[in-house]
Amino acid sequence: MNSIILAQTDTTVGFLSQDASRLSKIKARPPHKPFIQSFSSLQTYKEMGGRVPQQFKNRLRRAKSTTFVINNRAIRIVSEGAHHKLLNKFGWFYSTSANAANQHFERDFAERQAEIIVEDGRTLYEGKASHIFKLNHYKLKQLR
Repeated sequence: MNSIILAQTDTTVGFLSQDASRLSKIKARPPHKPFIQSFSSLQTYKEMGGRVPQQFKNRLRRAKSTTFVINNRAIRIVSEGAHHKLLNKFGWFYSTSANAANQHFERDFAERQAEIIVEDGRTLYEGKASHIFKLNHYKLKQLR
């Protein structure tokens, strides 16, 4: 799915796509700067070549509104809610906040950039950013 989707994620309103270069263009970011990858399950992440140290697998499965950096790849497992239902249809998406770089959410800007708008009963709102943890084989470090 290479379209740009505007949807409420588990944390904030975001742009979703499986094409990172299109998201980079919208956000005016350098193409080498990575995006968070949201997955519908840990199994989907593993099927795409992802690996998680054994001692952290349950933490990833159970974490809510949390991003993990593993081997310089930022991932989020979304296992419930409306965002999970959307992810479940496609397996995964690159995800970024639906705003211009260093700006707050503006609905007009977001709607102009999106090709598909998904609204559920929650409406679109700018929520609190996710927690970010970096993990390796031995330790977990909170980044945000």
